[in-house]
Amino acid sequence: MEFRHLRYFLVLAEELHFGRAARRLSISQPPLSLNIQQLEASVGARLFERDSRGVRLTAAGRAFRESASALLAQAEEARLLAREIEAGAVGRLRIGFVGSMLYRGLPQRLRAFQASYPGIQVALTELNSQEQIDALLHDGLDAGFIHTNRVPDELATALVHSEPFLCCVPDDHPLANQASVALGELRGEPFVLFSRKASPDYYNRIFEMCAAQGFYPQIRHEVRHWLSVVSLVSQGTGVAVVPAALQHSAMAGAVFLPLAQATVPSEVYCVWKAGPDDPARDRFLEMVKG
Repeated sequence: MEFRHLRYFLVLAEELHFGRAARRLSISQPPLSLNIQQLEASVGARLFERDSRGVRLTAAGRAFRESASALLAQAEEARLLAREIEAGAVGRLRIGFVGSMLYRGLPQRLRAFQASYPGIQVALTELNSQEQIDALLHDGLDAGFIHTNRVPDELATALVHSEPFLCCVPDDHPLANQASVALGELRGEPFVLFSRKASPDYYNRIFEMCAAQGFYPQIRHEVRHWLSVVSLVSQGTGVAVVPAALQHSAMAGAVFLPLAQATVPSEVYCVWKAGPDDPARDRFLEMVKG
């Protein structure tokens, strides 16, 4: 049994006339009769009564008509779905992100992507950089946004955001009203720092920035999220050096000040598993890199 047989059968079932059905199918009558005979042989039942009064569906034919229509409809749905997936128009994306991406344009990027590809479902999961790397390696994510480009060979990265670091102090701190802060002015201050385990790159970067100014930060608190860093500073527990995007968190009690000296930038990379194409993911990466 072939899909051609089903199409021919359904047209004949509507017309109940071999001549008219053949014209609709743009074939001659003998091939239509042959295909119907082949279908009946395959099914093992007569589907049409043929006599001098015309053509009629048998009881078996009437039952078969419903199933044949459903089969062709499913085949058409499958064909359209395959074409849409190939074009990256439908699918499901699992995206990981570090919390600071909420202030680095991720919501706006996602809205633009969903407007262009409404058939793609996007599921977000907040994870630190190492957790995202592990999830990507084990196919738990399709793409992510992390703080480092030092990743295993199986993963690919693209820089998507770069910005300066700022000094973050409580609003009642003696430095809070200055136009800028030299890192050396933070010598001896209790620091709130991003956890080394959660993001060794950021931990080491801030440590090295302070060391370049002749001191090591006195670390009082280590946390796993940048918003936790800012929250602790706002409550007067210490000072911090944070990416500029965090000033958009509007955390009451925290003041953000430019650093007087140039420092290495804070960077975010999009990361994904290199290998077989994934049309939905690739459409997302095109927008992110664009």
